[in-house]
Amino acid sequence: MKRLLTFLIALAMALALAACGREPAGEEDEGLSVVTTVFAPYDFARTLAGDLGTVTMLLPPGSEAHSYEPTPKDILAIQNADVFIYVGGVSDAWVADVLDSVAGDVRAVTLMDCVELLEEETVEGMEGGDGHEGHAHATEYDEHVWTSPRNAMLICDRIAAALCEADPGHEASYKARLAAYKLELSRLDAEFKSIAAHGERDTVVFADRFPLLYFARAYGLEYYAAFPGCSEDAEPSAATVAFIIDKVRQEDIPVVFHVELSNEDMADTVCGETGAAKRQFNACHNVTRSQFEEGVTYLDLMWENAEALKEALN
Repeated sequence: MKRLLTFLIALAMALALAACGREPAGEEDEGLSVVTTVFAPYDFARTLAGDLGTVTMLLPPGSEAHSYEPTPKDILAIQNADVFIYVGGVSDAWVADVLDSVAGDVRAVTLMDCVELLEEETVEGMEGGDGHEGHAHATEYDEHVWTSPRNAMLICDRIAAALCEADPGHEASYKARLAAYKLELSRLDAEFKSIAAHGERDTVVFADRFPLLYFARAYGLEYYAAFPGCSEDAEPSAATVAFIIDKVRQEDIPVVFHVELSNEDMADTVCGETGAAKRQFNACHNVTRSQFEEGVTYLDLMWENAEALKEALN
């Protein structure tokens, strides 16, 4: 109820401000305006738009994506955007109400419409449930579609198409950037494929949530984890911790992963009990404030993942 009230207040304030509307294009126009919810599409969009537009990420750097709530300023930014990019899952279900309420049509790209979706799953030893109260009756799909570079290419195709539609005068530039970026993503994909093919093992362990289902399926990896990717649980049971510790020992797993911006207590416990190395695997839903200010990219983070995966599989 508190979240609903916060949202309704924010929406009312934003709609009151919306009377200002979009400024007409002219000498003050700064080019295309693109608004995204989370980091991965933010980085895709700024790469494809280059200096032809301004790209804004609504999720504050360093914060948790699943608990984000839009502010009046955020809602106004969505209304005034030439292109709006969001995930399309349970974690940003608020978007539907915003798009229904803002004045005018917003050109939107939904990431979950860009790829073939995978159902979120509960594997052996994982604490069950989808973590979203009120949604247990429905099939829930994993939202972290960008974690596979192959999916990233499909998402970038859709984003580039939206940029061309919004700004047809620069279509050639957007398509050229898309082609160059897909070459980089292809190199990344080939590296992950090689690492998985030549590893001594094919299993990874996450003492954390597991928002890497698309990644694991793309490269034939098995996994054990404490929670599904969208779980709201943060504290594992003693049984879950014991299961992960036993698996690390039984399968002689050299690396235990956690994802960015998470509580690392469980990873510390498992590593302390087993002697495994603790490493971060970037799911790229968000970055720290310092990373954001330094201009870290999806490619930077995924190449870090490649090195970490190489260590984990050998």
